Amino acid sequence: MRSISNGLLYFLTLGVAGYAVFAYGFLPLGSLVHPDMKANFLAHTTGIYTHAFASVVALTLGPFQFSTHLRQQHTNVHRWLGRTYLAVGVFVGGSSGLYMSQFAYGGFMATLGFAALAMLWLYTGLCAYLAIRRRAIVEHRKWMVRNFSLTFAAVMLRLYLPVSMAAGVEFSLAYPVIAWLCWVPNLAFAEWRYNIAHNNAFNTGAQKQRSGLRGRSGS
Repeated sequence: MRSISNGLLYFLTLGVAGYAVFAYGFLPLGSLVHPDMKANFLAHTTGIYTHAFASVVALTLGPFQFSTHLRQQHTNVHRWLGRTYLAVGVFVGGSSGLYMSQFAYGGFMATLGFAALAMLWLYTGLCAYLAIRRRAIVEHRKWMVRNFSLTFAAVMLRLYLPVSMAAGVEFSLAYPVIAWLCWVPNLAFAEWRYNIAHNNAFNTGAQKQRSGLRGRSGS
């Protein structure tokens, strides 16, 4: 089951990264978006290209940060990929995303949603970096889980948009909602999953400790 979920994660993130490379690298800017969004893109080409290609870095490298094999067998590779993910993907992508959020299609609610996403993306990335600098490994992993759940907003955005179109929801109504829907459930789910895993690990450790104490007392 874990291998299936990991495979789906890689498929979705790398698929959206590939889509972004194709859409922003080989097609005229704004070819695949709403006409009103296209006008904003053309008015702020540097911002949108910077955000798009930095986000490609984050989407491409992000999943590999959770590879146990890479982390244990190729520590230096893990560290350099992590540095690139945080410095280029998150910092550059988040900063340009925050800048572009003020021009978001959909009015104030969309602007607020994307601005909050960008600020939290930057904040969780900073917390992950500061934690690893202190060698607080467990804390670092927790912040990275939170951070990547926000990176994954790029995937959910591109899933919700066609679903809303297929459901017949008007784009001007759907987009401000998706500006929040693409990341809030991700963050909540990541927090829940991490707490479940942490509690299970804690309970397992406590059980082993009790078993050890009983074994010593019986000897």
